[in-house]
Amino acid sequence: MQDVEELEDGGYALKVGARLRAIRRQKRLSLQDVEAASEQEFKASVLGAYERGERAISVPRLQRLARFYRVPVDRLLPDEDGDADVVIDLDRAHRGDDKIALDLAAIDELRIPEADTVERYVRLIQVQRGDFNGRVLTVRRDDLRALAAILDVTPDSVVGRLDDLGLIYRPAASPAAVGAG
Repeated sequence: MQDVEELEDGGYALKVGARLRAIRRQKRLSLQDVEAASEQEFKASVLGAYERGERAISVPRLQRLARFYRVPVDRLLPDEDGDADVVIDLDRAHRGDDKIALDLAAIDELRIPEADTVERYVRLIQVQRGDFNGRVLTVRRDDLRALAAILDVTPDSVVGRLDDLGLIYRPAASPAAVGAG
């Protein structure tokens, strides 16, 4: 007969697994994508077992997976209240006048003196929101003010500066839109 601690551990493993799955899906990766990109360090079958809560992940392995996903390790663990799934809607990035979408890949390639500060600030926003989709980050009016200070420009000109730096996310045109006109 299982004791109470074993049953509780199983419940926690399910919550950890749900977090692992949520982060992987935010990154738009399949289990096979992770296996290939990690050069088979994280086998699809084993990662799937972690995500289903069938297998417990060790702390060192959890740390390596966090580095692979480029997220803080604590984001792979469930919140104290048990919330396991915080998937961010990418469509939010294209709604409203008070926010814009930043291209996170472009931030990684940024080569200006303020690049480290911009990247640290953007990563802080990601941590605060639990938003690790890895491609786009929506920034709001207050975020833009902070970025203006970092880039030493006025709040009115920060969007233009971000655009000049190639940091504004622009989705690729669909084939139908390209052919029309």
